[in-house]
Amino acid sequence: MMSETSQTEISSELLPIYADIKGAVVRPGMYQIPQNARVLDLVNMAGGFTAEAAQNQVNFSQMVEDQMVIYVPTSAEDLSEWQEGQLGVRAEGPATTSTKVNLNKADSSELQQLNGIGEKKAAAIIAYRQENGSFNSVEELKKVSGIGDKIFDNLKDEIEV
Repeated sequence: MMSETSQTEISSELLPIYADIKGAVVRPGMYQIPQNARVLDLVNMAGGFTAEAAQNQVNFSQMVEDQMVIYVPTSAEDLSEWQEGQLGVRAEGPATTSTKVNLNKADSSELQQLNGIGEKKAAAIIAYRQENGSFNSVEELKKVSGIGDKIFDNLKDEIEV
């Protein structure tokens, strides 16, 4: 028999995410996809590439995140305006001007900028994320070893998921 906690953990890992795909795909639009989906999975859901798609500019293996916008360019498009690292799939997170640290994306040095987070706690946060998947809420941070109510209360306004 599964405990209530493990059922909650399993269901949160399987929560769908939504991503928007635009450009040179057959059926551009917003799609509901599993959390572990890759760009190629989303392209396939959108009916595949059009004949004009610049497939060689697409990172098929990139993980898709919730609220991401994927743009597939055509071969005729001028890609010179794109920043290095964005060629192929232009992936943008949700539009925000937040300066908060994203628990699901931050590396060790970014996490260490938070009040009360040093090298060991940053490593514990990253290890938790690798073992359990993305954080579903900022409160979930309290499940990380070494992060108690006091530390959480000090940094809850500096973090987001």
